[in-house]
Amino acid sequence: MPKIQEEIKKRILVLDGAMGTMLQRYNFSEEDFRGERFKDFPYSLKGNNDLLSITQPQAIKDIHAQYFEAGADIVETNTFSGTTIGMADYHLEDIVYELNFQSAKIAREVADEFTAKNPEKPRFVAGSIGPTNRTASMSPDVNDPGYRAVTFDDLRIAYKQQVEALLDGGVDLLLVETIFDTLNAKAALFAIEEVKDDRKIDIPIMVSGTITDASGRTLSGQTVEAFLISISHIPLLSVGFNCALGAHQLKPYLKQLSQNTSFNVSAHPNAGLPNAFGQYDETPKEMQTQIKEYLDENLINIIGGCCGTNPDHIRLIAEVAKDYKPRVSEVMM
Repeated sequence: MPKIQEEIKKRILVLDGAMGTMLQRYNFSEEDFRGERFKDFPYSLKGNNDLLSITQPQAIKDIHAQYFEAGADIVETNTFSGTTIGMADYHLEDIVYELNFQSAKIAREVADEFTAKNPEKPRFVAGSIGPTNRTASMSPDVNDPGYRAVTFDDLRIAYKQQVEALLDGGVDLLLVETIFDTLNAKAALFAIEEVKDDRKIDIPIMVSGTITDASGRTLSGQTVEAFLISISHIPLLSVGFNCALGAHQLKPYLKQLSQNTSFNVSAHPNAGLPNAFGQYDETPKEMQTQIKEYLDENLINIIGGCCGTNPDHIRLIAEVAKDYKPRVSEVMM
């Protein structure tokens, strides 16, 4: 099996688009989320997209296949909230291992099918590791700035369980994404390093932060350079940004990042900014035009889409990306 480290030198790799945007099209009911297995579960499960890997696996499989058909080289597992911390909202902490394992297994099967069809274009699976709904470096209580809803150790333990299951399910790489608090990300990276040591393995790691607004900072207040310095102690396949902003708004921060790191650079922006109804209106063609600017300026090695993007967006991104060589860093670290 060709390694992703080799493929990334040959061409710009294309990441998939949004899972949630695609799942909305199915309009799943509470009963659909429950499936047969959780028919009598005492709590509401609607909205728990990660659970669909167990209760509606065919839908998840189809979405992965659509992104590969559109030209994606890498799909992300359906595990964005797949930690005990994330699943506590649904009282499903005890199925976290199974949930990650099944999600990875589904993505692996689809990736292998596409690689078998076209061995010249191997397909990869990234284990998606989200930020959780808690923050380790800020208090959720304005009246008690010293209070923390979660500790570094809580996060480390939860992430370690997720990483173990993703690896057992067959992922090729791990993607620590949508980072709004770098301390959370450091707990995830620490957990990954622990698992690598325990298993005596190496696995490529992508890290993707989130610039939340025009201040150019993450939610926990870090600038692009500060974020980069915080995570550069670990050998990474790539560092980049995703979510919160559209491709146009993200560009200056991506540029800053690209000029300051020797790691590969990734981006998976939203389809523009949300409208008054929380919908994303940017068309695939509009997004393609903006992504072309990234390519013209040699900013990226991995490109995909986040909220609001679908296979049509990824198809046009893949179409334009194939005409460019991957970014080569001139930065010495």
